[in-house]
Amino acid sequence: MSDRISIFFAGGGTGGHVFPLLAVARSLKERVPEIDPVFIGTERGLETRLVPAAGYRLELMSALPFRGGGLGGASRSLASVARSLPRARELLKRYSPRAVLSIGGYAAVPVALAAKLSGLPLALMEPNAHPGLAHRLVGPGAQRVYTAFAETARFFAAGRALETGVALRSGFAPSPYHWPGSGQQLRVLVLGGSQGARSLNDLVAPALSRVKVPLAIVHQVGRGNLIALRQRYAELKRPGASVIEFIEDMPEAIASADLVISRAGAGAIAEICAIGRPSLLVPLPLSGDHQLYNAQALERAGAAVCVASRAATPETLAEKVAELAGDPERLARMAESARAWGRPEATARIAADFLKLARAGGGS
Repeated sequence: MSDRISIFFAGGGTGGHVFPLLAVARSLKERVPEIDPVFIGTERGLETRLVPAAGYRLELMSALPFRGGGLGGASRSLASVARSLPRARELLKRYSPRAVLSIGGYAAVPVALAAKLSGLPLALMEPNAHPGLAHRLVGPGAQRVYTAFAETARFFAAGRALETGVALRSGFAPSPYHWPGSGQQLRVLVLGGSQGARSLNDLVAPALSRVKVPLAIVHQVGRGNLIALRQRYAELKRPGASVIEFIEDMPEAIASADLVISRAGAGAIAEICAIGRPSLLVPLPLSGDHQLYNAQALERAGAAVCVASRAATPETLAEKVAELAGDPERLARMAESARAWGRPEATARIAADFLKLARAGGGS
């Protein structure tokens, strides 16, 4: 390979998109220090903060979201992609990347299509059980698709999918689980996620106030929601609640929990399972229901309880938490199933395979 090896990392928006890309970029550079990661995102996503903070270059695309709006919205998104193709081709010409790794989203589509048209190796990280429209569009041009769920392979060409799990930041490793029950405090960690924190907060705070068993609550409420949720817990007179805007050490927070209540983004699920904790998942209702499919798949694996958004009320969640708190053996089985599903080695597997793909496409 040449002295400088550009690799494109396309996609972004939420932490669930950006963190896996950053994890793979870091792993690639550990293997080949000459690699120069170039991230492609939009000005509206978390990548504008996270990518520069990690020391990597970020190029911005202008495209519309691939969700909602019906047929008219999809048509406008596709037209936006078409308008963005010249920008994508200009970036390919400027950096001459060896390969492109996409995690989906509207910023990734023009770059992935341009890579296909240019004959560059293209790989997708598809962390969800059911891929979104972006990856369904560019999937036929991908040489490799890294998946977390076995069922995802059916959406892509035979032989292209490699079930690796979701690439994770460092620190997520299996941790022993033991909650004795019998009147002991149940340590509950609540994670809203960047898109669904406020709506989950509105459900969980009153739900946990109804649970009669002893609870020690750590509730990550999301930026801008701290004061309102602290006041809400005070009004509800729920003792033992620690309200935090943002958790810096997520591996430690998950490992310290007996039960995690979360949205069902693929990244959150992967982190919970890599450590091995039972979870109560309340999928964020989005176009395509990909979080619902994620949660249902994990429930089938015995690692989680799924409460669909249409059934998610404070009363329902309180009943589920009380039910789990009354069955320590079930929680232990769920933790074991989560560890069995989790793949803490996913980042290394993806990086090693993608490096082979890049070398095959550009020589050695």
